[in-house]
Amino acid sequence: MTASVTPQEALVYTMVIASAVDRHMSDDELGHIGDLVKTLPVFSTFDANRLLDVARECNSLVSGPLGLDGVLLIIRDALPARLHDTAYALAVEVSASDLTLTPEELRFLSRLRDALSLDKLTCAALERSAIARYRKA
Repeated sequence: MTASVTPQEALVYTMVIASAVDRHMSDDELGHIGDLVKTLPVFSTFDANRLLDVARECNSLVSGPLGLDGVLLIIRDALPARLHDTAYALAVEVSASDLTLTPEELRFLSRLRDALSLDKLTCAALERSAIARYRKA
């Protein structure tokens, strides 16, 4: 691949794509991504001030010759295996935060699962967890 990114940047790429895959990335979604970056231990060494730059870089790569498949390979190659389920969990978190899942988001999650070689049971557990967190009373 032509781009080399840190594991934290790859996780940000994952969340940005999950947010933008339906062709709309709202300020609320970007704010939610920012909150995750600021609070989760996996981002403790990531400079949150770089979030917008990394998001723009991701969008540029997806829109460029690499396309989504190429960026999924960059994400896979940048992440140690122990963070594959973390990447999927973050993608589900961002996708579920607006309380709807579009067909585009579902297709992206499926492609991410395949790119990271995650088993369906693990993914189903992460998905159910997000549903439980965002369920309205």
